[in-house]
Amino acid sequence: MGSDGDYGRHMAQSSLPEEMPAAFNTPPGAIRLGTRPVQQPAEGEVLLEVDYCGICGSDVHAVVDGWGPAGNTGGHEYSATVVLLGPGVTEWSIGDRVVGGPGHGCGRCDLCAAGEIQLCRYKGMPGLGPSIGAFARYKLNRAASLFAVPPGLDMRVAALTEPLSVSLHSIRRVDAREGERALVTGAGPIGLLAVAALRYIGVEDITVSEPSEARRAKALEVGATEAIRPEEVPVPANPLVIVDEPFDIAVEASGNAWAMESALGALDRRGRMVHVGAGQHQPKLDFNRVLLNEVVITGSAECTRNDFEDSIDMLASGRMPTDALIEPTDVPLSCLQDAILGCAEGRLAGKVMVVPRVG
Repeated sequence: MGSDGDYGRHMAQSSLPEEMPAAFNTPPGAIRLGTRPVQQPAEGEVLLEVDYCGICGSDVHAVVDGWGPAGNTGGHEYSATVVLLGPGVTEWSIGDRVVGGPGHGCGRCDLCAAGEIQLCRYKGMPGLGPSIGAFARYKLNRAASLFAVPPGLDMRVAALTEPLSVSLHSIRRVDAREGERALVTGAGPIGLLAVAALRYIGVEDITVSEPSEARRAKALEVGATEAIRPEEVPVPANPLVIVDEPFDIAVEASGNAWAMESALGALDRRGRMVHVGAGQHQPKLDFNRVLLNEVVITGSAECTRNDFEDSIDMLASGRMPTDALIEPTDVPLSCLQDAILGCAEGRLAGKVMVVPRVG
Protein backbone atom coordinates (compact mmCIF):
# COMPACT_ATOMS: atom_id res chain seq x y z
CA MET A 1 0.00 0.00 0.00
CA GLY A 2 1.36 3.43 -0.92
CA SER A 3 1.75 6.31 1.52
CA ASP A 4 -0.52 9.37 1.59
CA GLY A 5 2.22 11.22 -0.27
CA ASP A 6 2.24 8.57 -3.00
CA TYR A 7 -1.55 8.85 -3.29
CA GLY A 8 -1.36 12.65 -3.60
CA ARG A 9 1.41 12.35 -6.16
CA HIS A 10 -0.65 9.91 -8.22
CA MET A 11 -3.79 12.03 -8.07
CA ALA A 12 -1.92 15.17 -9.19
CA GLN A 13 -0.19 13.35 -12.02
CA SER A 14 -3.43 11.84 -13.34
CA SER A 15 -5.04 15.31 -13.58
CA LEU A 16 -2.18 16.98 -15.46
CA PRO A 17 -2.44 17.64 -19.20
CA GLU A 18 0.13 16.16 -21.56
CA GLU A 19 0.91 19.55 -23.12
CA MET A 20 0.98 23.12 -21.86
CA PRO A 21 0.90 26.58 -23.45
CA ALA A 22 4.31 28.22 -23.65
CA ALA A 23 6.08 31.17 -25.26
CA PHE A 24 9.13 30.57 -27.47
CA ASN A 25 11.89 33.04 -28.28
CA THR A 26 12.40 33.53 -32.01
CA PRO A 27 15.17 36.14 -31.94
CA PRO A 28 15.48 38.80 -32.86
CA GLY A 29 12.29 40.66 -32.20
CA ALA A 30 9.49 38.16 -31.72
CA ILE A 31 7.73 35.67 -29.45
CA ARG A 32 6.01 32.58 -30.83
CA LEU A 33 3.20 30.94 -28.88
CA GLY A 34 2.89 27.19 -28.93
CA THR A 35 2.84 24.15 -26.68
CA ARG A 36 5.43 22.07 -24.88
CA PRO A 37 5.10 18.64 -23.29
CA VAL A 38 4.47 18.75 -19.56
CA GLN A 39 7.62 17.23 -18.08
CA GLN A 40 7.74 14.75 -15.24
CA PRO A 41 9.95 15.59 -12.26
CA ALA A 42 13.05 13.50 -11.75
CA GLU A 43 14.78 12.67 -8.46
CA GLY A 44 14.84 15.76 -6.24
CA GLU A 45 12.61 17.80 -8.55
CA VAL A 46 9.07 19.16 -8.36
CA LEU A 47 6.63 20.26 -11.02
CA LEU A 48 5.16 23.70 -10.46
CA GLU A 49 2.12 25.42 -11.89
CA VAL A 50 3.14 29.03 -12.47
CA ASP A 51 0.92 31.68 -10.88
CA TYR A 52 2.77 34.85 -11.93
CA CYS A 53 6.00 35.58 -13.77
CA GLY A 54 7.55 39.03 -14.07
CA ILE A 55 9.23 40.29 -17.23
CA CYS A 56 12.96 40.77 -16.58
CA GLY A 57 15.38 42.94 -18.52
CA SER A 58 17.07 39.76 -19.71
CA ASP A 59 13.73 38.64 -21.19
CA VAL A 60 13.55 41.97 -23.02
CA HIS A 61 17.09 41.52 -24.35
CA ALA A 62 16.28 37.95 -25.40
CA VAL A 63 13.47 39.19 -27.64
CA VAL A 64 14.58 42.66 -28.74
CA ASP A 65 18.33 42.02 -29.06
CA GLY A 66 18.27 38.30 -29.84
CA TRP A 67 20.18 37.18 -26.74
CA GLY A 68 20.15 33.42 -26.26
CA PRO A 69 19.10 30.65 -28.66
CA ALA A 70 15.81 30.46 -30.50
CA GLY A 71 13.33 28.03 -29.01
CA ASN A 72 14.01 28.91 -25.38
CA THR A 73 11.12 29.72 -23.07
CA GLY A 74 12.08 32.63 -20.84
CA GLY A 75 10.82 33.76 -17.47
CA HIS A 76 12.55 33.33 -14.10
CA GLU A 77 10.83 35.81 -11.76
CA TYR A 78 7.93 33.66 -10.69
CA SER A 79 5.63 32.46 -7.97
CA ALA A 80 4.06 29.01 -8.35
CA THR A 81 2.17 26.17 -6.72
CA VAL A 82 3.59 22.66 -6.28
CA VAL A 83 1.52 20.17 -8.30
CA LEU A 84 3.75 17.08 -8.55
CA LEU A 85 6.62 15.68 -6.47
CA GLY A 86 9.55 13.80 -7.91
CA PRO A 87 11.12 10.77 -6.20
CA GLY A 88 12.87 11.56 -2.94
CA VAL A 89 11.18 14.93 -2.36
CA THR A 90 9.97 15.16 1.23
CA GLU A 91 10.33 18.86 2.06
CA TRP A 92 7.39 19.99 -0.08
CA SER A 93 3.74 18.96 -0.43
CA ILE A 94 1.29 19.32 -3.28
CA GLY A 95 -0.42 22.69 -2.98
CA ASP A 96 2.54 24.47 -1.35
CA ARG A 97 3.07 28.06 -2.50
CA VAL A 98 6.66 28.79 -3.53
CA VAL A 99 9.01 31.07 -5.39
CA GLY A 100 11.95 29.85 -7.43
CA GLY A 101 15.30 30.61 -5.83
CA PRO A 102 18.76 31.26 -7.23
CA GLY A 103 20.76 28.66 -9.13
CA HIS A 104 22.48 25.95 -7.16
CA GLY A 105 25.98 26.16 -8.67
CA CYS A 106 28.26 23.15 -8.77
CA GLY A 107 28.15 22.66 -4.98
CA ARG A 108 31.85 21.78 -4.95
CA CYS A 109 33.95 24.91 -5.53
CA ASP A 110 35.10 27.31 -2.82
CA LEU A 111 32.58 30.00 -3.81
CA CYS A 112 29.62 27.65 -3.63
CA ALA A 113 30.87 26.45 -0.25
CA ALA A 114 30.88 30.09 0.92
CA GLY A 115 27.28 30.59 -0.21
CA GLU A 116 28.29 32.68 -3.25
CA ILE A 117 26.57 30.37 -5.71
CA GLN A 118 26.05 33.23 -8.18
CA LEU A 119 29.84 33.19 -8.71
CA CYS A 120 30.23 29.42 -9.08
CA ARG A 121 33.48 28.69 -10.88
CA TYR A 122 31.84 26.12 -13.13
CA LYS A 123 28.57 27.72 -14.11
CA GLY A 124 27.94 28.38 -17.79
CA MET A 125 27.01 31.65 -19.39
CA PRO A 126 23.36 32.45 -18.55
CA GLY A 127 20.91 32.25 -21.42
CA LEU A 128 23.19 30.39 -23.82
CA GLY A 129 21.88 26.88 -23.26
CA PRO A 130 18.41 25.48 -23.85
CA SER A 131 15.93 26.35 -21.11
CA ILE A 132 12.24 26.16 -20.23
CA GLY A 133 11.35 29.03 -17.96
CA ALA A 134 8.13 30.28 -16.41
CA PHE A 135 6.53 31.79 -19.51
CA ALA A 136 4.70 28.48 -19.60
CA ARG A 137 1.95 26.99 -17.49
CA TYR A 138 4.19 24.43 -15.76
CA LYS A 139 7.85 24.48 -14.78
CA LEU A 140 10.26 21.92 -13.38
CA ASN A 141 12.46 23.02 -10.52
CA ARG A 142 14.95 21.54 -8.08
CA ALA A 143 13.13 21.11 -4.79
CA ALA A 144 16.15 22.38 -2.86
CA SER A 145 16.17 25.75 -4.60
CA LEU A 146 12.58 26.72 -3.77
CA PHE A 147 11.43 29.09 -1.01
CA ALA A 148 8.07 29.02 0.74
CA VAL A 149 5.70 31.95 0.31
CA PRO A 150 4.54 33.03 3.78
CA PRO A 151 0.84 32.94 4.63
CA GLY A 152 -0.77 36.26 3.79
CA LEU A 153 1.73 37.23 1.09
CA ASP A 154 -0.08 37.60 -2.23
CA MET A 155 1.40 35.40 -4.97
CA ARG A 156 1.44 38.38 -7.33
CA VAL A 157 3.65 40.28 -4.89
CA ALA A 158 5.71 37.17 -4.13
CA ALA A 159 6.78 37.10 -7.79
CA LEU A 160 8.85 40.22 -7.01
CA THR A 161 11.17 38.15 -4.82
CA GLU A 162 13.78 37.34 -7.47
CA PRO A 163 14.23 40.87 -8.89
CA LEU A 164 14.13 42.37 -5.39
CA SER A 165 16.87 39.92 -4.41
CA VAL A 166 18.99 41.17 -7.31
CA SER A 167 18.49 44.79 -6.27
CA LEU A 168 19.12 44.01 -2.60
CA HIS A 169 22.33 42.19 -3.50
CA SER A 170 23.52 45.24 -5.44
CA ILE A 171 23.03 47.70 -2.59
CA ARG A 172 24.73 45.29 -0.23
CA ARG A 173 27.72 45.21 -2.58
CA VAL A 174 28.28 48.92 -1.82
CA ASP A 175 27.33 48.60 1.85
CA ALA A 176 24.57 51.22 1.58
CA ARG A 177 23.94 52.82 4.95
CA GLU A 178 21.28 54.91 6.61
CA GLY A 179 21.90 58.64 6.15
CA GLU A 180 23.91 58.38 2.93
CA ARG A 181 23.14 60.08 -0.39
CA ALA A 182 22.40 57.64 -3.21
CA LEU A 183 22.24 57.96 -6.97
CA VAL A 184 20.35 55.32 -8.98
CA THR A 185 20.88 55.47 -12.74
CA GLY A 186 18.06 53.78 -14.62
CA ALA A 187 14.49 53.45 -13.36
CA GLY A 188 13.58 50.15 -14.90
CA PRO A 189 12.29 47.45 -12.54
CA ILE A 190 15.72 46.73 -10.98
CA GLY A 191 16.41 50.44 -10.46
CA LEU A 192 12.96 50.99 -8.96
CA LEU A 193 13.38 48.01 -6.65
CA ALA A 194 16.80 49.38 -5.64
CA VAL A 195 15.10 52.66 -4.67
CA ALA A 196 12.50 50.79 -2.62
CA ALA A 197 15.16 48.63 -0.96
CA LEU A 198 17.30 51.66 -0.13
CA ARG A 199 14.33 53.34 1.53
CA TYR A 200 13.59 50.12 3.41
CA ILE A 201 17.06 50.10 5.01
CA GLY A 202 16.90 53.80 5.89
CA VAL A 203 18.51 55.64 2.96
CA GLU A 204 16.20 58.61 2.42
CA ASP A 205 18.16 60.92 0.08
CA ILE A 206 17.87 59.15 -3.28
CA THR A 207 18.22 60.76 -6.71
CA VAL A 208 17.22 58.80 -9.81
CA SER A 209 18.57 59.56 -13.27
CA GLU A 210 16.27 58.33 -16.05
CA PRO A 211 15.38 59.55 -19.57
CA SER A 212 11.75 58.34 -19.50
CA GLU A 213 9.28 60.79 -17.99
CA ALA A 214 6.97 57.94 -16.97
CA ARG A 215 9.77 56.11 -15.19
CA ARG A 216 10.93 59.29 -13.45
CA ALA A 217 7.40 59.69 -12.10
CA LYS A 218 7.37 56.05 -11.03
CA ALA A 219 10.71 56.51 -9.23
CA LEU A 220 9.22 59.32 -7.12
CA GLU A 221 6.21 57.12 -6.42
CA VAL A 222 8.36 54.30 -5.00
CA GLY A 223 10.49 56.55 -2.79
CA ALA A 224 13.05 58.64 -4.68
CA THR A 225 13.45 62.19 -3.38
CA GLU A 226 14.41 63.55 -6.80
CA ALA A 227 14.16 62.24 -10.37
CA ILE A 228 16.23 63.95 -13.06
CA ARG A 229 17.10 63.52 -16.71
CA PRO A 230 20.52 61.95 -17.39
CA GLU A 231 21.92 65.21 -18.75
CA GLU A 232 21.18 66.84 -15.39
CA VAL A 233 23.71 64.67 -13.54
CA PRO A 234 26.55 67.08 -12.70
CA VAL A 235 29.78 66.63 -14.67
CA PRO A 236 33.06 67.56 -12.92
CA ALA A 237 35.67 69.61 -14.77
CA ASN A 238 38.59 67.29 -13.99
CA PRO A 239 39.38 64.16 -11.93
CA LEU A 240 40.12 66.09 -8.73
CA VAL A 241 36.97 68.22 -8.78
CA ILE A 242 34.13 66.99 -6.58
CA VAL A 243 30.69 68.17 -7.69
CA ASP A 244 28.38 70.09 -5.38
CA GLU A 245 26.32 67.73 -3.23
CA PRO A 246 28.13 64.55 -4.31
CA PHE A 247 26.76 61.07 -3.75
CA ASP A 248 28.12 58.48 -1.35
CA ILE A 249 26.90 55.55 -3.44
CA ALA A 250 25.71 54.97 -6.99
CA VAL A 251 23.65 52.03 -8.21
CA GLU A 252 24.03 51.75 -12.00
CA ALA A 253 20.94 49.83 -13.14
CA SER A 254 20.58 50.95 -16.75
CA GLY A 255 23.49 49.24 -18.53
CA ASN A 256 23.99 52.51 -20.42
CA ALA A 257 27.62 53.51 -20.97
CA TRP A 258 26.94 57.23 -20.47
CA ALA A 259 25.10 56.52 -17.23
CA MET A 260 28.10 54.58 -15.93
CA GLU A 261 30.45 57.44 -16.78
CA SER A 262 28.24 60.15 -15.29
CA ALA A 263 27.60 58.18 -12.09
CA LEU A 264 31.33 57.93 -11.47
CA GLY A 265 31.71 61.68 -11.91
CA ALA A 266 28.94 62.41 -9.39
CA LEU A 267 30.51 60.44 -6.52
CA ASP A 268 32.22 61.89 -3.48
CA ARG A 269 35.74 60.92 -2.43
CA ARG A 270 35.71 57.25 -1.39
CA GLY A 271 32.33 56.90 -3.04
CA ARG A 272 31.16 53.43 -4.04
CA MET A 273 29.53 52.43 -7.31
CA VAL A 274 27.94 49.09 -8.20
CA HIS A 275 27.06 47.91 -11.69
CA VAL A 276 23.90 45.80 -11.79
CA GLY A 277 22.59 46.69 -15.26
CA ALA A 278 23.86 44.72 -18.26
CA GLY A 279 24.55 46.68 -21.44
CA GLN A 280 25.77 46.39 -25.00
CA HIS A 281 28.34 49.20 -25.04
CA GLN A 282 31.47 49.65 -22.94
CA PRO A 283 31.92 52.89 -20.96
CA LYS A 284 35.02 55.06 -20.95
CA LEU A 285 35.63 55.37 -17.23
CA ASP A 286 37.97 58.03 -15.88
CA PHE A 287 40.32 55.91 -13.82
CA ASN A 288 42.31 58.96 -12.74
CA ARG A 289 39.15 59.92 -10.83
CA VAL A 290 39.02 56.45 -9.33
CA LEU A 291 42.68 56.62 -8.29
CA LEU A 292 42.79 60.19 -6.99
CA ASN A 293 39.57 59.92 -5.00
CA GLU A 294 39.83 56.27 -3.89
CA VAL A 295 36.50 55.45 -5.50
CA VAL A 296 35.38 51.82 -5.31
CA ILE A 297 33.72 50.27 -8.37
CA THR A 298 32.21 46.81 -8.11
CA GLY A 299 29.73 44.53 -9.83
CA SER A 300 26.65 42.69 -8.67
CA ALA A 301 25.85 39.31 -10.21
CA GLU A 302 22.40 37.90 -9.49
CA CYS A 303 21.86 37.16 -5.77
CA THR A 304 22.44 34.72 -2.91
CA ARG A 305 20.05 32.55 -0.92
CA ASN A 306 20.33 35.03 1.96
CA ASP A 307 19.20 37.82 -0.38
CA PHE A 308 16.20 35.68 -1.32
CA GLU A 309 15.23 34.98 2.27
CA ASP A 310 15.52 38.64 3.24
CA SER A 311 13.57 39.76 0.15
CA ILE A 312 10.66 37.51 1.07
CA ASP A 313 10.64 39.01 4.55
CA MET A 314 10.72 42.54 3.08
CA LEU A 315 7.76 41.82 0.81
CA ALA A 316 5.82 40.18 3.64
CA SER A 317 6.45 43.15 5.95
CA GLY A 318 3.98 45.39 4.16
CA ARG A 319 6.59 48.17 4.05
CA MET A 320 7.42 47.86 0.36
CA PRO A 321 5.49 50.01 -2.19
CA THR A 322 4.34 46.95 -4.13
CA ASP A 323 1.30 48.65 -5.67
CA ALA A 324 3.61 51.18 -7.31
CA LEU A 325 6.24 48.62 -8.29
CA ILE A 326 3.86 46.34 -10.22
CA GLU A 327 1.91 47.39 -13.31
CA PRO A 328 -1.83 47.38 -12.54
CA THR A 329 -2.78 45.11 -15.46
CA ASP A 330 -1.48 41.55 -15.77
CA VAL A 331 -1.00 40.01 -19.21
CA PRO A 332 -1.64 36.53 -20.65
CA LEU A 333 0.93 34.73 -22.79
CA SER A 334 -0.86 35.96 -25.90
CA CYS A 335 0.08 39.56 -24.98
CA LEU A 336 3.64 38.78 -23.88
CA GLN A 337 5.39 40.16 -26.96
CA ASP A 338 3.60 43.51 -26.79
CA ALA A 339 4.37 43.73 -23.06
CA ILE A 340 8.06 43.03 -23.68
CA LEU A 341 8.18 45.75 -26.35
CA GLY A 342 6.36 48.07 -23.94
CA CYS A 343 9.08 47.46 -21.37
CA ALA A 344 11.80 48.07 -23.96
CA GLU A 345 10.21 51.33 -25.09
CA GLY A 346 9.51 52.57 -21.56
CA ARG A 347 5.71 52.57 -22.04
CA LEU A 348 5.43 50.20 -19.09
CA ALA A 349 7.32 51.62 -16.13
CA GLY A 350 6.61 49.04 -13.43
CA LYS A 351 7.08 45.29 -13.24
CA VAL A 352 4.77 43.54 -15.70
CA MET A 353 3.27 40.29 -14.41
CA VAL A 354 2.46 37.52 -16.87
CA VAL A 355 -0.21 34.94 -16.00
CA PRO A 356 0.67 31.79 -17.95
CA ARG A 357 -2.44 29.91 -16.83
CA VAL A 358 -4.53 32.26 -18.95
CA GLY A 359 -2.80 31.33 -22.21
